[in-house]
Amino acid sequence: MNAAPLQELPRELPWLNAQAASLHELRGRPVVLAFVNAASAWCAQRLAELAQWQGRNPGRIQVLVVQVPRFDSERVPQRSLKLLRRLGVAAPVLLDADWTAWQRYGIEAWPTLVLVDAEGQERERFVGLGGDLERSLFALVEGLPRPLDEDLLSTETSPEPRLPLRFPTGIAASGDRLYIADSGHHRILECNPHGRVLRQFGLGTADFIDGPGDHVAFNRPQGLALEREYLYVADTGNHALRRIHLRSGQVDTLCGNGRAGDPVEGAVNPNARSPLNHPLALAVAGNQVHIASAGDNRIWSCDLGRAELHLRAGSGRLELRDGNAMMAAFAQPVGLAAVQQVLYVCDALGSAVRSLQLRTDLVQTLVGQGLWEFGDDDGPRLSARLQHPLGIALSADAPLLWIADSGNGMLRTLRLGGGELSTVELPRRLHGPTGLAIAGGAVWIAETDAHGVLRYDIATGGLDDVSISE
Repeated sequence: MNAAPLQELPRELPWLNAQAASLHELRGRPVVLAFVNAASAWCAQRLAELAQWQGRNPGRIQVLVVQVPRFDSERVPQRSLKLLRRLGVAAPVLLDADWTAWQRYGIEAWPTLVLVDAEGQERERFVGLGGDLERSLFALVEGLPRPLDEDLLSTETSPEPRLPLRFPTGIAASGDRLYIADSGHHRILECNPHGRVLRQFGLGTADFIDGPGDHVAFNRPQGLALEREYLYVADTGNHALRRIHLRSGQVDTLCGNGRAGDPVEGAVNPNARSPLNHPLALAVAGNQVHIASAGDNRIWSCDLGRAELHLRAGSGRLELRDGNAMMAAFAQPVGLAAVQQVLYVCDALGSAVRSLQLRTDLVQTLVGQGLWEFGDDDGPRLSARLQHPLGIALSADAPLLWIADSGNGMLRTLRLGGGELSTVELPRRLHGPTGLAIAGGAVWIAETDAHGVLRYDIATGGLDDVSISE
């Protein structure tokens, strides 16, 4: 590895959760500059890999996360910090809103890790995923004493408040039950419609354990799908599809082995389950659980009767392209909704809503113009715009698709069959809405960045907080 002098960090970059420092001040300890975009599933995986190494080797390296925005909303410091904290990031974060550091260091792709030795020299770069990061990190700290705690940058200025929920994401509802993926607390809550917690599934710490509900563990669960006596869970941090039997409270794993990987079509071996790659959302239709896999930009289907995994659509490339099955391409699918023989897909990085015909596997774009086209315009589908949408839900009695337009902090609707995109009038802007569910004449909203759940009354237009009490 060829060492090269590394330029100083641009002075104008704001530090979002730590006191400002410089690379010169950090001399004597190895540094990893992690250039990421918080909306990217690939960046989330690289940050998780880095955090796992730090957990096994505490205090050996100083990580600095450089957040480079993709969307206008991410230029707002608080929005970017919230998105990173959803991923469990506690390292110091700098916001490179104008891509100044990106250009200074010649970064070309998300994620990129720049490994800097104790003398301030660049030692190596990791671009994208893959490579033996663990080996390179050990080489970076070889022969060095562990830094004193006071030598490391303190973090978490203005930490998140301690509340019953922490970054809730997925949500599912029936007439008398509300289910919440309390992602930051690594658990699933079963509540009544007023928010009183009836049961908790998960120990509240990140792990991967099946069994009875009070002894199981999840890792940043997100998407939920309710079907009769089962609740299906996209256990994102474990890259797994989990299932809760609501009568017994038993939790089992249908697919996934705890690590991101390329799924394998065919029968799922219960002793060596096929991997999944960052599952974020689920929908159940026709005895199949459909999976939005953000890590490989594909839609997979798990046949419940035959215990088989099938690739439904997506080439794997990060694109917004229509077509049949594997000719089509998605841009980080994060939300699903199914009705009859149609699966609706929310594409986060394409700021798009797509449809997938389950009989023919034909993919079509309903709203969305391209990977870098976004906005907040209402109107006909060809001119309407979304910004980083993160959730969708279908009305049970009307051809209406509800959209959590997270980047704009709005609740939007799209009338199916050629209708227009509209903004729902609310008394205030929403803070990072993600999961949506419809039941009992209401839209239930996981207001992720505010650590809360809202109930929007469809008939009256009233918006109320659901007070979660344990």
